[in-house]
Amino acid sequence: MSLEQVQQQLTSHIRNPAECAGPEGIEQRRLKIYRELFYNNIEGFVSGAFPVLRKITADDAWHAMIRDFMVHHQCHTPYFMEISQEFLLYLQNQREPQPNDPAFMLELAHYEWVELGLDIAEQDLTELHVDPEGDLLQQLPVVSPLAWSLVYQYPVHKIGPSFQPEQPGEQPTYLVVYRNRTDHVGFMEANAVTARLLELLQGAAAQSGEQVLLQIAEEMQHPNPQQIIEAGLEIMNQLCGLDIILGTAISNNVKPEK
Repeated sequence: MSLEQVQQQLTSHIRNPAECAGPEGIEQRRLKIYRELFYNNIEGFVSGAFPVLRKITADDAWHAMIRDFMVHHQCHTPYFMEISQEFLLYLQNQREPQPNDPAFMLELAHYEWVELGLDIAEQDLTELHVDPEGDLLQQLPVVSPLAWSLVYQYPVHKIGPSFQPEQPGEQPTYLVVYRNRTDHVGFMEANAVTARLLELLQGAAAQSGEQVLLQIAEEMQHPNPQQIIEAGLEIMNQLCGLDIILGTAISNNVKPEK
């Protein structure tokens, strides 16, 4: 056998030892070391990235899922820190749902991945050209590229061993997960209006905070748009305090590059 064939046989064995024999001439003790090293590393990274999912999943089911991930998913990155994203892609696109899977499983996995995804994101907030003291109503508020507005059918931020809902919530769960200027990752509960505000502020047509709030008032058919403007300014000030909004664009008509 060529060296390449031996390597392929070894990697197949490490991924799926139950179905693929190891290369001849390598003692089982050594093969066992490689099998356990690879498996424990991958399982450790996945468990660390999805701690709640791990806690609510029975041991047998969890280890079967990790092994299935190793056997069937083709990773597209060599970096250990990106294993969690590969595992999420596996859950979303390849894994066959099991009878005991909780209905919220994919949403919970995505929510847990977001924290790590933001933690390792490479954007540098100091490179954005914003005025931290700008007028949030008369100028264009700049939403941080490290603030992700998310919506789920289940209250994923509350799920744990003692709370595992079987049905979606009566209303969607709106969350904003963000990394601030000191690189702390946090989250805030939001609502449909705040989610819409962030969406519009990031839109190409947005010119000022007041314009966006007037559009929201029109969409809500609110009888007193001034109330929406006042409430919206309060929300934007809160978002500024969390570095979800970083300030205002230097030019009123040009958004900074992200």
